[in-house]
Amino acid sequence: MYNLLKGKRGIIFGALDENSIAWKTAEKVHEEGGIFVLSNAPASIRMGSIVELGQKTGSQIIPADATSVADLENLVNQAVTILGGKIDFVLHSIGMSVNVRKGNHYTNQNYDYTEKGWNVSAVSFHKVMQVLYKKDAMNEWGSIVALSYMAAQRVFPDYNDMADNKAYLESIARSFGYFFGRDKKVRVNTISQSPTVTKAGQAVKGFNGFISFADKMSPLGNATALDCANYTVSMFSDLTKMVTLQNLLHDGGFSNMGVSQEVVEMFE
Repeated sequence: MYNLLKGKRGIIFGALDENSIAWKTAEKVHEEGGIFVLSNAPASIRMGSIVELGQKTGSQIIPADATSVADLENLVNQAVTILGGKIDFVLHSIGMSVNVRKGNHYTNQNYDYTEKGWNVSAVSFHKVMQVLYKKDAMNEWGSIVALSYMAAQRVFPDYNDMADNKAYLESIARSFGYFFGRDKKVRVNTISQSPTVTKAGQAVKGFNGFISFADKMSPLGNATALDCANYTVSMFSDLTKMVTLQNLLHDGGFSNMGVSQEVVEMFE
């Protein structure tokens, strides 16, 4: 613990259970002196154990549908009041594909499901930032981070329409990040994380096989949820105040590998 976030206030979206990256990030932010409110969709709050996290970190929980501008406006208003001032950091850890849940192949999508997943997983990030921007609710040199995945750039067949959602998410980070940086001195980045054992990750077909493959491909192995939480804390801190508009690869080196000796040996 280095008190990297002492005196800083934030909003953390998407903590579901102790395996989730948002949950680990909340714990690490708390350890580093930051205070925050937790938010998730009402259904996710009922399904998960976020109340336990709130008690552990002394944080209030504010239900909000991240696709609803009205809900987000209420969330931001309450957060500023509860925390006693403007926001310094935000984590957007939100993603969902109904097509994946329903087992629809990428070539046979239900487009109503596609639109819902796109809205939840990507457009919600724009809505969060637009509300914060219009309300002037972020402190200068604040930091906004969303979680992404390399399927935004490369083909991972079973990741389905979530790959498109992540590509759109990363584009929003760059586009809105320009205006947030220019006008408010707020930085916006995405973190492209290793495949991670979370509820969302395990919903993807063939996940167990792929996470093993990625671990053998990466010279450092897969980054864990806790590793990602630590990296996110560094992105919230003043140590990274000039980093913005970036998709930050946090994957043990996987992204620059062609093939590893360990994978070659599996086929010899």
